[in-house]
Amino acid sequence: MGTLMFISGQEIFVIMLVVLLLFGADKLPEVARGIGKGMRDFKKATDEIRQEIESSTRDIRNEMSGMKDSVQNDVSEIKTNIQNNVDDLRDTVQKNVNDFHESVQKETNNINQNLRNNINDAAEPVKQEFEEAKENIDKHVEDINQSMK
Repeated sequence: MGTLMFISGQEIFVIMLVVLLLFGADKLPEVARGIGKGMRDFKKATDEIRQEIESSTRDIRNEMSGMKDSVQNDVSEIKTNIQNNVDDLRDTVQKNVNDFHESVQKETNNINQNLRNNINDAAEPVKQEFEEAKENIDKHVEDINQSMK
């Protein structure tokens, strides 16, 4: 039928004239019936082939669809497992970092407190010596002032 679209009216007329000359006017309806029957048979055969192809490929398409769904489920499951493993690892690393931070903070606080205690312990004798020296100087200054009077 697609080729009839490209045939002009004159060409169809020439073809009909040739058919008329070859078969004669009395055989023309019989030829037309034969052509019509042939076209119907051809269309029926084409439809049957199309249906056969569709039915045979339907099983393949269903199988491919099932495989696709199976692969998608597997990929989704693998993705979920990887995400869970990454989340667990991240949580473990975060906990270790927090524990280490707390440990370092406690150790730093202990060192700081020990340094303050050591500074205070070392400063006390110096402070006492300073006070004694001040008292001695004040006493000498008073003695000098007394002797000058």
